[in-house]
Amino acid sequence: MIVILKENHDTEQLENLKNWLKSLSIDVHVSTGRHQTVLGLIGDTTVVDADLIRALGIVEDVKLVQEPYKKANRKFHPADSVIDVGGVKVGGGRAVMIAGPCSIESEEQVCGIAESVKKSGAAILRGGAFKPRTSPYAFQGLRGHGIELLLEAKRLTGLPIVTEIMDLSQLDLFDNVDLLQVGARNMQNFELLKELGRLKKPILLKRGLSSTLQELLMSAEYIMASGNEQVILCERGIRTFETATRNTLDISAVPLLKELSHLPVIVDPSHATGLSKLVKPMAVAAIAAGVDGIMVEVHNDPPHALCDGVQSLTPEAFDSLAREIEAIEPFAFKYTK
Repeated sequence: MIVILKENHDTEQLENLKNWLKSLSIDVHVSTGRHQTVLGLIGDTTVVDADLIRALGIVEDVKLVQEPYKKANRKFHPADSVIDVGGVKVGGGRAVMIAGPCSIESEEQVCGIAESVKKSGAAILRGGAFKPRTSPYAFQGLRGHGIELLLEAKRLTGLPIVTEIMDLSQLDLFDNVDLLQVGARNMQNFELLKELGRLKKPILLKRGLSSTLQELLMSAEYIMASGNEQVILCERGIRTFETATRNTLDISAVPLLKELSHLPVIVDPSHATGLSKLVKPMAVAAIAAGVDGIMVEVHNDPPHALCDGVQSLTPEAFDSLAREIEAIEPFAFKYTK
C-alpha cells in the first residue's frame, strides 16, 4: 500500500500518522520528491483501513500495490534513484561508461587499460579478480591479488572500481572496492544478497541467465529489505534458443525496468553478445533505450586475453564507441512517469 500526501502537508500530522502505522507493526518508507511525498507501507497491510487514511486532511490518495517487490517499486519511490559510486553518480542523468578487462592479469595490463579508458571518458573501472567459469580447468582469476592490482589502478587513475564477489568468505577483501558486483549465477544466492544488504556499499546486481524481470527485482528486494537501498540493476543478456550469440540481449528490459522500478539500469553488451563486433551496436541501442550506463570489456591484446578475449574491445575501439555515445546520448529515450 502507498499513501500519497498533499503538498505542504502538516509535519505533525505526518508524524502522528507514521506513529500510528508503526503501532500496527507496519514499516513506513518515506520517499520525498520535488512535488510529492509518498509513504510506502510494508507489512501486513490488511490491518490498515485505507478509507480511514484517505479521509485524513494531509492525504491525497491511497493505492494498493500488487507487485511482491515493494522497496524496488517505482510506486513507492516515484523519482529516479541516483547511486553514488565513489563520487560518480549513476542514474537520473547522463549515462556513465564502465570499462576494463574481463579478467585482471597483471599490474601492467590493468593499469594500462585503466589509463586508456579514462582518457576515452570511462567513469568507473571494471575488472574481474574472481572469475566464475563454466569449466573448472579455465582461468579462475587472480583472486585477492587481483583486487590488489585493481586498487593500484584506482590509485593511479582515481577511477572508482567494480569487481565481482562470489562468496561471503571473500567479503573482507572488498573493503576498498567502490561497487560490489553480484554476477548472473549468484542473482538468487539469497544468503549472499541478505549479507550485502547489511553493507553501506553500492551493489551492482546482474540479471540471471534465465531470470524474469520480476525475479531480478525480487533479488534487488532482498538487498534493499536488509537495509541497503544502493542497488544498480544490470541487463547482461538471457539464455534463449539462439546460438549465434553468447546470450540474447533484452533491450526491452531497459524501458520496462525503468517503468517498474526507480533503480538505475545499466547494460553489459560484452557478456550479452559474446562478440566484440556486436558490442558497439548493442551499446548504442542500449543508450538509445535510455539506459543509465554501459559496462564494456576492454583489453589491450584481446587475442591473448586469459578470459573472454573474443568479446573484448581494444582501447581504440572503445574510444570510437565513446565518441558515438557522446553524439547520441542527448537524444536517448528518458522515462517519465
